[in-house]
Amino acid sequence: MFTVKQIETAHAKVKTGADFPKYIQKIKHLGVTAFETWVTDSHTEYFGENDYTTKSDPMYENLTIMPDVNKKKFSDCLKAHQQGKTDYLSFCKDCAATGIAKWFVSLEAMNCIYYDKAGNAISTEHIPG
Repeated sequence: MFTVKQIETAHAKVKTGADFPKYIQKIKHLGVTAFETWVTDSHTEYFGENDYTTKSDPMYENLTIMPDVNKKKFSDCLKAHQQGKTDYLSFCKDCAATGIAKWFVSLEAMNCIYYDKAGNAISTEHIPG
C-alpha cells in the first residue's frame, strides 16, 4: 500500500493548481482511491483499497474558516488557482476566507467536491485526466 511519504513526494512537484491533474494521476497509480483535506491545517486522510487509510500531519498553523460561504469569490479563487496564479497555501487561505472547510477528491469519479463547515457541498469540479 501507499505511504504518506510517497504522496508527499508526488505533491512536492505541485507548484500551482495547473499541476494538480498530473499529481492525481501519480497518486492514483500508487493506489489512492480518494482523499479528504481539511482547510483548517491541510491535514489529509487518504483512502485505498480494502478499507486502507492513512493520514498526513498538518501543513501549517490553523486557519479560521469563515462561517458564511461566498460561492462567487470561491469560484474566482479556484479558477485563479487552476490557472497557476496562486500557490497551495494561498489557495487554502482563499478557501478559508470564502467559507470552504474541506474538499473530498474521488480518484474513481475523477472529481473534487468542496464543502462548507456544515458539510454542505458547495462546488464540484471535474478533474482532467
